[in-house]
Amino acid sequence: MRELLERYAADYAAAEQMLSGHGDDQSIIHYPTVFLYIGDEAGQAIEPMIQMNAAKWENSAGVIYFHAASASGKGRQAASAAHTAKVTEVVLSGLSPLGSDHKAGRKELWEAFRGNAGYLADLNRALRGVSDTIADYGRLYASFDRLHLAVITRADDPMNALVPDISLLAQAIFQQSFKSVQMDLYTLISEREQMDTFAHASAIGVSFLRELEGMQRPDYTFSALLEVTGDGLAIPVVHPPSPLFDLVYVLSDRNEKGMTAVNGIRDNYDIICHIQLLKNRKRKDAQADEAYGGYNNSTFKNSLRTESGRQGFVSAGLSKVKRPNYSIALTVLYHLHMQLSELLAKEPELSMREKLACFGIDPASVDAMLLQLLPSDEQLADMTGLLTSGVRYEQLKPLSLRDAEEALFGDGASVFFHNHFARTAQQRLSEFGAAAEMRRAVAKFEREHTDISFYQLCAWTEPSGDDGSVLAGVRSRIKELAIAVEQAREELGRTQSGRAEDVRIQRLPFMDKQNLRSFIRAFFQLVYGQKWELLRLELELSLYRRLADELEQLHELYRLRVKQMADMADVMKQTALQSIKTADDYIGQNIFEYYARVTCDIVLEVQDKRGAGIWFDERYLGSAAELLEQGNEAYVNKLAQLGLRHVLTAEPFAQTFEEELLRRANVTIDYTNRQALAKEDLFKRLYRTLEENASINVRLLDYTHEHRYEEKYMFGDAESEFVQYALGVDETSRIYKLGCIHEKRSSGVEKLNLMGGFHLEDLLYYRNGKVYYETYRENGYAFHGVDPAGLPELR
Repeated sequence: MRELLERYAADYAAAEQMLSGHGDDQSIIHYPTVFLYIGDEAGQAIEPMIQMNAAKWENSAGVIYFHAASASGKGRQAASAAHTAKVTEVVLSGLSPLGSDHKAGRKELWEAFRGNAGYLADLNRALRGVSDTIADYGRLYASFDRLHLAVITRADDPMNALVPDISLLAQAIFQQSFKSVQMDLYTLISEREQMDTFAHASAIGVSFLRELEGMQRPDYTFSALLEVTGDGLAIPVVHPPSPLFDLVYVLSDRNEKGMTAVNGIRDNYDIICHIQLLKNRKRKDAQADEAYGGYNNSTFKNSLRTESGRQGFVSAGLSKVKRPNYSIALTVLYHLHMQLSELLAKEPELSMREKLACFGIDPASVDAMLLQLLPSDEQLADMTGLLTSGVRYEQLKPLSLRDAEEALFGDGASVFFHNHFARTAQQRLSEFGAAAEMRRAVAKFEREHTDISFYQLCAWTEPSGDDGSVLAGVRSRIKELAIAVEQAREELGRTQSGRAEDVRIQRLPFMDKQNLRSFIRAFFQLVYGQKWELLRLELELSLYRRLADELEQLHELYRLRVKQMADMADVMKQTALQSIKTADDYIGQNIFEYYARVTCDIVLEVQDKRGAGIWFDERYLGSAAELLEQGNEAYVNKLAQLGLRHVLTAEPFAQTFEEELLRRANVTIDYTNRQALAKEDLFKRLYRTLEENASINVRLLDYTHEHRYEEKYMFGDAESEFVQYALGVDETSRIYKLGCIHEKRSSGVEKLNLMGGFHLEDLLYYRNGKVYYETYRENGYAFHGVDPAGLPELR
């Protein structure tokens, strides 16, 4: 069920992010874009980035994802999970490095790649296919003059030894179709210790960073036979003296404060998507972009270069302030469930007789049952035809009625009564379908009284219930009947002990036979009339006991339905609260309280317009009992549809994120209270939250290193009150550039902080890993395919 709830919330959040109904725009990328993932670990980023881009980029269908993996297959799994034809993967079988204890795994991997022409042939074939595929998506882009190539790798993945080869091969092939290829590298760092392998992984990471330092030198050159024709001829790919990548981004799972990101390295995938949008966005309004400080890649790049020409690395941080749609969806679903539960549980004003009638056990109905079960007392007249022993009336007069019956009939009369009355009644009772009759009565009553549900039925059949419980009433009637039966038995005993001559009959002198017949008629009316009444009481007592048992059985059914509703409420509440906890403390504040009120107001508004019963109409939820009988999933699915159609479309869900957050912030405060949060105070908190959560995702030795350069960009509606406020804060004193990427958007705002100018030696990851790198090399480990003598010195 939790999975179902999370899928519902994710679908709602995705729909809101795709911005149906709120007038929000999706961004458009200007030039074709290819994400090139090198290494097995990098493949884990493919599916999340596809989803992120699909949600944000209108022309994301034209983006290509290319993965060069080893034989481990991690990339294949990622590509398969992405479910898209735009993921191309080349598995270089047999290239997978040996275990971490192998002293030359990374070096041998590089040598194996260079020594096997089949690998290059596969890459050439696949990259040319990608180039052809891009051409098929020409209508999705504003220009085909340039291609943006984003290379993504993990610092601790041995396959990053092939970054220059694969990147330059891709660039060379794409340059045959495009005037220019802008190539950036995104290096992902995991600083969380990897159990027993962390030291070796750190050494590999440092070896790659050392090579990367060399790749970004102004005098870096490269030449290798990388291009392969269909006939197997090799063509050299040459890189003239210049840095290999336009910009190199280093992104860690720990920020500059040393804190691990909530979503770990996954947050960096989102950062990569935002950077690519920043650099490759189609400008819908050039004047607005200029007015709000658009991004200029050349200016940014030049700001990172030292006087010696050394190019600095870049890192980034991303924060978001938006309506927490995922948590809202779960919270609303829970409160809607509770509102409907309260409606179902509302006790109607019914008398005990009406409650009994609900189960078909009111006095009139029980009398009707007894008529079906008990032979009529009129059949007692048939007993007067029983044969007698020939005893005279005068002989009976001094006897008790019990003895007189014995003298007249022996056990014949009692046997006749047992066979024709008592046994028949018991047989009919055993065959009587009390459960079916009761359930039919309940179903009929529920159809006629739409305000009755399993909640009331559960309460009325509660075994330990009070005077309002039908079961309590039935049990009270059982006690009354048990007493009545005992009294009837005692009365019968007293009657049978009476003398025969005391039975009133019309006695005729010298007419003994006539007097005997009169006595026999009076005897049966008196004695067996009482036996019939006793039988009726006993039968009614047995019937009520049966009914009580059936009520207990029904109670268990209704109790399980009520428990089912309560259990679902618990899961819904826990899921909602857990999702709220994962949100930012400030952005997630008061979600539960605010949407409890909102949901209640919407439910009452609909009731006022269409009546309280409308929620259980087939056009809305329908029969809760029938849905529960099908299972939790059926109920939750229908409830989710109800919420999406009739609650989440209401006016409170169409507010801008600022309005929604302001209302939530003040939900627990009376609006006349001076402590109510003012809009300007809200904006200050939002701005501070955005800045604090956009900490740069890399740990440096010194925050204020010599060449630190920063630019910060808001992604949102530049004309909104909050963004206007943010652009004006400290405008005259800030030491960084602040711009806005203007998109019509009411659902939230995002902030991307870019920081560049740091170098290899500024990275704590490099400083901490260098000791492992040196130790492993001193012990005979080889990490580089290229000649280490040509690499930059360790700093």
